[in-house]
Amino acid sequence: MDDATGRHFLQIPGPSNVPDEVLRAMSAPTVDHRGPGFSALMSGLLRDLPPVFGTTGPVVVYPSSGTGAWEAALVNTLSPGDRVLCSETGHFSTLWSEMADRLGLDAEVLPGDWRRGADPDRLAEVLAADTGHRVKAVCVVHNETSTGVVSRIPDVRRAIDAAGHPALLLVDTISSLGSVDYRHDEWGVDVTVSCSQKGLMLPPGLAFNAVGPKALEASRTARMARSYWDWAPMLEANARGFTPYTPATNLLYGLREALRILNAEGLPAVFARHDRYGRAVRAAVRAWGLEVLCADEREYSGVLTGVLVPEGHDADHVRKVILDRYDMSLGAGLGRLAGRVFRIGHLGHTNDLTIAGALAGVQMGLGHAGITAAGDGLAAALKLLDEH
Repeated sequence: MDDATGRHFLQIPGPSNVPDEVLRAMSAPTVDHRGPGFSALMSGLLRDLPPVFGTTGPVVVYPSSGTGAWEAALVNTLSPGDRVLCSETGHFSTLWSEMADRLGLDAEVLPGDWRRGADPDRLAEVLAADTGHRVKAVCVVHNETSTGVVSRIPDVRRAIDAAGHPALLLVDTISSLGSVDYRHDEWGVDVTVSCSQKGLMLPPGLAFNAVGPKALEASRTARMARSYWDWAPMLEANARGFTPYTPATNLLYGLREALRILNAEGLPAVFARHDRYGRAVRAAVRAWGLEVLCADEREYSGVLTGVLVPEGHDADHVRKVILDRYDMSLGAGLGRLAGRVFRIGHLGHTNDLTIAGALAGVQMGLGHAGITAAGDGLAAALKLLDEH
């Protein structure tokens, strides 16, 4: 819509909207990434990042997408042929297990219906049967971006412990970090994977590994080939405020500003705000007479809501109508959910009016796409927002 007036509504579940303050911070002049100014910047970030992950340990920062952070987690902790146990919770959990196979690992997938999170009971059962401890790591996606389902990581940790199993716990927080409560240390996570373009309110281009002591110890004997992703030279250079290769300098300026914004609001308030928006969007979906994809209310997401369209309708057609008429982008259904689901993002740099505008666009678009809403979803959402 080249001739559209007003702002585009970007309501996909990432990349999310970038605050003006972050964009301005990124426009700073390029600096010498071997000079004292950069060292001060990087040292400050390495101090301020761990609390966002809920850890007191190191966080490694890569110039990369989140896919790179996945690979870093695997190659730093595992050896060729090691078995990894992967809970299938959606499209991105599937991609992570496929990566493990391509890297020469043995990925065992616990099948799922893409409407629920990782099943702690099933994990405990499989691990208890693994008396030879062939499984070296358990991989779980915290907030599955393709579905809007949040796996219960504390329950996963308890399942591993109940089985008396030494497997590492690797968790993807790519779409949950900075939006949904997460506690790397308290929940016993060994490697947390994340990236910049979701709750951290930055463009794509930065990836993170929060590294626990057990994972760091495993990295000393792991035999997967690694160079770019190797933690050791990163941690050595980080101790002096530097990186072993060229960093994404201007994104780091943006990250400093994004962390300032998050800390000014306070992480508990950020999490409460996202939870509130998730409840408002789900109230609208139900009032329209549509079905929320997530089937377990304990696993609802504050980041996004997946919406099932009725039989005989195409979710991609709904998305196209809304984009063409109202200049609003919604997330597509991915993998087996293609054409069946559209996703409403409600994360990051957003407020009550953003959510209200997005739901107004969906409500108007449904009718033009041939789906008759049962009721006034926008009114249901506004009532909830006003009450809270």
